[in-house]
Amino acid sequence: MEHNQKVREELLESVSYLSDEQLNTKPEEATWSIMQNLEHLYLMEKTIVQRMKQELKYHSEPTSEVPITVLLNRSKKVEAPDFLKPSNEFFSLKEMKKKLDSSREALINFVANTSEEDLTNRVMTHRLFGPLCLKQWVELIGYHEQRHLKQIEEVKEALQF
Repeated sequence: MEHNQKVREELLESVSYLSDEQLNTKPEEATWSIMQNLEHLYLMEKTIVQRMKQELKYHSEPTSEVPITVLLNRSKKVEAPDFLKPSNEFFSLKEMKKKLDSSREALINFVANTSEEDLTNRVMTHRLFGPLCLKQWVELIGYHEQRHLKQIEEVKEALQF
């Protein structure tokens, strides 16, 4: 969770000086705005926590660790599934921070209230990586945010912010 928290702080710091208009501006029609990146991160974290809670109800066989740090390689584009795609709604940074705070609080509570044994031995399937233990899913959230932090920096550069 330390890595996740560090990345979240970096992420919010990187956008803190931008106006809501800047945050909601797309560099081009086919790309996401900074705010859409943030909304996607909120949707992703919220969905993962919901799924992990459900997974605790079922028995699963332990699996070996997968090198999830490959998520940091932005040379390979990965399209988000529809349920994780952001809207075109205009959000203020204050509104989005509340959403991100709520999804992070849910993650922290999940980890705090789940045994190390369950985190290590319960498994959920990832559409690209295959079976991942819940502990790796928690780690994946941080690496996913780190990937999008790079994307946000690219958007800022493209828009000259």
